[in-house]
Amino acid sequence: MSRYPANLPSTTALRVFECAARCGSFTIAAEELSLTQSAVSHQIRGLESLLGIQLFERSGRGMALTGAGDIYSEHVTQVLQGLLRAQQAVQRAGESNVLTVSCSPNFAQKWLIPRFGSFAATCSDIDLRISASVRHVDLQADGIDIAIRHGQGKWPGLIATKLCDESLFPVCSPHLLASVQTPFEVQELAQYPLIHDQQRDGWENWLEQVKVNASEFSLQEGAVFSQTSFAIDAAIAMQGVALARSALVELDLQEGRLVRPVTPSVAAEFAYWIVHQPYTESHSLVTSFKKWLLEQIVHDS
Repeated sequence: MSRYPANLPSTTALRVFECAARCGSFTIAAEELSLTQSAVSHQIRGLESLLGIQLFERSGRGMALTGAGDIYSEHVTQVLQGLLRAQQAVQRAGESNVLTVSCSPNFAQKWLIPRFGSFAATCSDIDLRISASVRHVDLQADGIDIAIRHGQGKWPGLIATKLCDESLFPVCSPHLLASVQTPFEVQELAQYPLIHDQQRDGWENWLEQVKVNASEFSLQEGAVFSQTSFAIDAAIAMQGVALARSALVELDLQEGRLVRPVTPSVAAEFAYWIVHQPYTESHSLVTSFKKWLLEQIVHDS
């Protein structure tokens, strides 16, 4: 016996209903769907007849959902979204070896791109496409297979796997401190230009957490950069001391472009997370890239 009755409504009827419910107008729905208004009305009447309930009622010059129509609308929207996700999943799985990854410009510049040689050697069968954005993109709407996000790991409807925690600490070029023995006391940082990101309150918060009086520092002076990666590169160029996140400076520290002039560090509020939609969990490209990311963290440690 079939799990589903034979009299389920057609996807055409559901699409028409969803559009009419969302637009609140048969006329606007007809324009959006490139149908006539009578065709929209016909689909709605057929759906109401099949269900045995009234979905819309006239409200002034327009149409409004009934109570039953409002409940039905919520479920129909979920059904259509599920069908779209399923369609996109099978199309991507069969079309190519392209994997589109979203991450911040900071992460792309300071973490991902420097490790790209390792990725190319390990996952040579994947055609990786990097989409760098300062905002958290809509994975489905923007055609993103997997994302690396900075946050607390709470994104409804998505699977989030922690990539790494972070800590905050000062960094600078070793050439800036050529004649100075390091590490030294935090108070001695006041002798050097401090580099800021656009929030500008990072140094004050960090000094407070390491129990150092911020009044000894000229926090209103120093270059300000819109991206943390720019501030890090300015530190490499001997422009001063930057407050850096550990994940973004790992390679620069390992390769000697940066040093830590003082010992204290502070746990960052946010971590990096690998994020993707549930229906891509078994996608071979997603699982391969995710595995490579986690292996890099183990290798760095």
